[in-house]
Amino acid sequence: MNELEIGFSPELRVLSQQDKEKIFNAALRVLEDTGMQLQHEDALRLVKEAGCVLEGEQTVKIPMDLGGRRAYFGTGSDLMWAFDAGENERHHTSLADIERAAALCDVLPNIDFIMSFAHPHELHPDTAYLESFRCMAVNSVKPIVNTAQNRDDLEKMWEIGTVFRGDEATHRELPYTIHYAEPISPLKHPHSSVDRLMFCAQKGMPVIYSPAPIAGSTAPMTVAGHVAQGLAESLFGLVIHQLTKPGAPFLMGIGAAVLDMSTSQCCYNAPEYLMAYLATVEMSHFLNLPNWGYAGTSDSQIPDGQATFEAGLLTYMSTVAGSNLNHDVGYLDFGLTGSLEMIVIMDEVIDQFRRMQKGIPVNDETLAVGVIGEGARKGEFLSHSHTLKHLRGTQWRPRLMNRMGFEQWDRDGRKDLLTKARERLAEVMAEHPVKPVGSQKAALVNACVEKFTQKII
Repeated sequence: MNELEIGFSPELRVLSQQDKEKIFNAALRVLEDTGMQLQHEDALRLVKEAGCVLEGEQTVKIPMDLGGRRAYFGTGSDLMWAFDAGENERHHTSLADIERAAALCDVLPNIDFIMSFAHPHELHPDTAYLESFRCMAVNSVKPIVNTAQNRDDLEKMWEIGTVFRGDEATHRELPYTIHYAEPISPLKHPHSSVDRLMFCAQKGMPVIYSPAPIAGSTAPMTVAGHVAQGLAESLFGLVIHQLTKPGAPFLMGIGAAVLDMSTSQCCYNAPEYLMAYLATVEMSHFLNLPNWGYAGTSDSQIPDGQATFEAGLLTYMSTVAGSNLNHDVGYLDFGLTGSLEMIVIMDEVIDQFRRMQKGIPVNDETLAVGVIGEGARKGEFLSHSHTLKHLRGTQWRPRLMNRMGFEQWDRDGRKDLLTKARERLAEVMAEHPVKPVGSQKAALVNACVEKFTQKII
């Protein structure tokens, strides 16, 4: 949806303006006083030349002068397991799971971008990211957020994007993919992460630099400290990125997970996580930076009531808070397992939220003062032309959610939400026409992947 289509603009806040300034200043103090561990020689040279303080061999301190609400949704990456609702069991993921997820998301209208969704266990680990990228590229035309092991396979993804865009100049102007990179909390920026960050800046490939500090484990337990540390880690990446290429596209973010001290599980949906996540979104608006967000996740092991509640709540919060690029739709089991049926369910949930975002048009036609009088005289509005005129434009229609009475639901087989989602999934996968890449482009892409693979294996 563009901004003109959004008529309903509620504000969901957890921080005051003063709170945001305090968190931002705390993040700046971490950058200036504590510093970050930077494990990349070229980046160390860049920050030193820019006036940063280098302590020891790798500790960088940055002296500080303290002085869009559109939401898009997509899947996540590199899951270890996939849940099969038909068998009610999970299995180790493979390249086939990546193919199925890409094909499904290509059809679903409210899934705006894709990630790999799964890790291909049958492949050599060093080739897995590039093979996953190729699989996504040939099974969907939607924007791709990629992950990579290092600069080498990321460079091949850039080459594949150039094949699809036609030439490098066009590719720089119209990026084919966005790269996702992470530092290591607390406060470490390894060579591979920084190397990919700098490569993206040089090529004009949009990059997400989003730490995943875990409250109580790799970050402070308190929500404010959790957010301040994560913000400092992300902004440190921004400094290196912009020193490499001023103005290159960058998204900030924090995966503010919480360690449950009673189960030792890293939770995606604890209330403290939701508060820290909302605070992160607010900080991105405060800094006027596009952000990397979350949606459609659950800590439940299966697509049940808990999953639908948790995934729906997080997605609603992202929509209303104005989080920009929201991934992990379909994640279950603390980010270890994925469900295609869950993606189908969330596609409908997002569609309903987007209907609400359009808001309430208020004008003479919609106020319908004359229509009210005419309907009152007849005792009903069902047959009025005004009802017919505005029926389709006003009422949202579910495809999976149940609006039948008990008798009709009983006659229809008493299907629950998961059953309907499984049927919809089968329907989509049976009918999805994979758009041909073209023999010439396919040959160039395959040659690029095979050349890389030969060096590895």
